[in-house]
Amino acid sequence: MATIKDVAKEAGVSVATVSRVINKSPKASKASIESVTAAMSKLGYRPNANARALVSQSTNTMGVLVGDVSDPFFGSMLKAVDKIGRSHGKHILIGNGYHNANTEREAIELLINSRCESLVIHSKGLSNKELIDFASEVPGMVLINRFIPEIAERCIALDNHKGSYLATEYLIKHGHQHIGYICSNHEIEDTEQRKAGYIDALKAYGLPHSESYVEYGTPDEQGGEQAMTNLLAKNIPLTAIATYNDYMAAGALSVLDENSIDAPHQMSLIGFDDGLIAKYLHPKLTTVRYPIQIMAEKAASLALQLAKNESVENDTRIFVPTLVRRLSVEKLSS
Repeated sequence: MATIKDVAKEAGVSVATVSRVINKSPKASKASIESVTAAMSKLGYRPNANARALVSQSTNTMGVLVGDVSDPFFGSMLKAVDKIGRSHGKHILIGNGYHNANTEREAIELLINSRCESLVIHSKGLSNKELIDFASEVPGMVLINRFIPEIAERCIALDNHKGSYLATEYLIKHGHQHIGYICSNHEIEDTEQRKAGYIDALKAYGLPHSESYVEYGTPDEQGGEQAMTNLLAKNIPLTAIATYNDYMAAGALSVLDENSIDAPHQMSLIGFDDGLIAKYLHPKLTTVRYPIQIMAEKAASLALQLAKNESVENDTRIFVPTLVRRLSVEKLSS
């Protein structure tokens, strides 16, 4: 592993000059910045890499990348990671990725440079290759809500397809044949997998699928409102709606109420995630439980074990969602 002295030798400058460049000192000249940056890139040197490798200088922090810390879903995830971290004497450093490749990359780089030996990464913007490269550099890095075959043993994921299939099947078994879908407009694998689960359930029961039965919006209450409004405007004979998540379902319920459409008597609705909001909606939302707390605890424990080069059990890596039956779905009378 390259040292700061190696970088200085390669760049033809002093160790002090390398230090000034690394610390972005205004005293560093343009020429020295260019030569040192090129040398670090060539040698694969990362500031503090040696310090991370020394047990005596190991930090008490672990890094976590989330989509958006203001989203309650990620709040639940962070709380679970923090619980495990604290039980091992660690505090967490948090980066927001916003499902954007550049932002995610910058956040992961910052967490690594902050000497976080254990990382729990929720990434939707970066390619498989980049994440594999980061994983090869950081032995204690674990992905959550993402499955990459090449590093499957370091992925904790959910079967999104199965969850959406279960939700749609539940509506079908309650007699519904005209089932709409409120879908996220974020171009991530979760969106594709959940929409595919909805379509495959319809196909499995011999029901036709029409793209006109699907509307898109941001995966929040506002997006759900927009999508539900658009579905109603089409005047198609829907009796039930499956949704991408509980927040979109909440927005859809609001629009139904504003249009005097009684749920579930006139329109059944099912969510996804089983977030805190689900049981406080009216009617209480039937949904699919995403076990994010258990998954996040598992990911955090695995990251800590891998960072210490400890042996890990080859147990559950792909979690399966389960139905939570409440009051927003009604059996369609024949």
